[in-house]
Amino acid sequence: MTTANEHLQQYIDEQDAAERMLPLVGTLYRQRGVIVTVFGRKLMSSSTIEIIKAHRLAHQTVHDSVSVEQTMNVLRAIVAANPGSCRVDLGLLTHRARQVGSVNDDDFLHEFVGKALQNIPNTVSLLDEPRDIVLYGFGRIGRIMARLLIERTTSTNPLRLRAIVVRGGRAGDLRKRASLLRRDSIHGPFNGDVVVDESNSAIIANGNFIKVIYANQPEDIDYRDYGIDDALIVDNTGVFKDEDQLSRHLVPGTSRVLLTAPAGGSIKNIVYGVNHADIHDDDKIVCAASCTTNAITPVLKAINDQFGIDSGHVETVHSYTNDQNLIDNYHSAERRGRSAPLNMVLTSTGAAKAVSKALPELEGKLTGNAIRVPTPNVSMAVCNLNLTKATDRNSLNAYMREMAFNGELKQQIDYSFSTEVVSSDFVGTPEPAIFDSVATIVDGKRCVLYVWYDNEYGYSTQVLRVLQSMAGLHIPNVA
Repeated sequence: MTTANEHLQQYIDEQDAAERMLPLVGTLYRQRGVIVTVFGRKLMSSSTIEIIKAHRLAHQTVHDSVSVEQTMNVLRAIVAANPGSCRVDLGLLTHRARQVGSVNDDDFLHEFVGKALQNIPNTVSLLDEPRDIVLYGFGRIGRIMARLLIERTTSTNPLRLRAIVVRGGRAGDLRKRASLLRRDSIHGPFNGDVVVDESNSAIIANGNFIKVIYANQPEDIDYRDYGIDDALIVDNTGVFKDEDQLSRHLVPGTSRVLLTAPAGGSIKNIVYGVNHADIHDDDKIVCAASCTTNAITPVLKAINDQFGIDSGHVETVHSYTNDQNLIDNYHSAERRGRSAPLNMVLTSTGAAKAVSKALPELEGKLTGNAIRVPTPNVSMAVCNLNLTKATDRNSLNAYMREMAFNGELKQQIDYSFSTEVVSSDFVGTPEPAIFDSVATIVDGKRCVLYVWYDNEYGYSTQVLRVLQSMAGLHIPNVA
């Protein structure tokens, strides 16, 4: 039986190993472009406690416990291999190594890691030149996108946030924009330094010089005037939704446009992980679909691939958004004029039908509705499905657990087995969908699945992946 002192010493040893990991993780990222994760959780800029917590995920998977000291041994072997830019899941790689040898044997680890990395190009940047990025709009999604782009800025990262476009320009506007980037009531403080450069109308964040351009319409801007060329424009306004409107962004200095809202017409709606291969070099305008579509499509694809879906209904329980009223007031949409923090508001959603744009095999099989509820972030989709193939609760959950930790959609699907989690526990979850296995209901060919999602952060990570794909940045995965 383990004593109290032994438990404490074990934790102290874990902290020591985690502290030794930090400089190695940072060096790999800054100098080699290697993104190190443990069971899907990034370790760059993490604290020792966050590293230990990431290792605890091993207990939630089909794997045995993986210790920090064991992953530290594998990490040293990765550093010695001097790989090119890639994404390495240290937790999964360590688990694989333990299945075939000893993670305490340096010779074995060097050989094992060498084989795991043998197909990784030995280059630190996957693009010949850095690519300019412009955020058009700086609301909830725009600011999270800014955080994600800034935190990834290194000499090896080819995406550069060069400018933000907003309306306004009144006295104090620049400082207010910077303050909203610096502090967030939901996602916490910005991880770094934010400085306002009034004379150059810019925000300098972690050394990134970001020009703030004031314009009332896209045609008013020539990005070349700001030293920006061949830029990817990320439209976060939701104002422009069809090809003609979004084409207005294709002004001098730009080349392509990504919309962070549902699009109409023939624009491709991309859910990364499901149909991102549909993005072609000649696609000038691409849509990253909606937060709800990104949450439900990966789960529906996984279920349809294994069990088949004949029909279904998706009910979205969605946090209120900025387009609703704080108190009762006029609103052009039905019901949305009523106070958002005081009411559940029944409204419509096109997310269920939009699934078929990324997953054509579900065309005409799904209906959907939405209820806006008085929470500021994290939503839930309740998927009531009629399956082609009968199953049971344990089999369906086991399959989804495998998909979340080892499947092709592991970046899109997280897996929860806790009986105590609530919506706020999922703030900041990078996967766009969190499968709640405890709530799963299965009765033969009928099932009800509960999918949580951070409709801000989880969605933004998907937008970033689409953006990277449009830029030609395809980061190879290891383990």
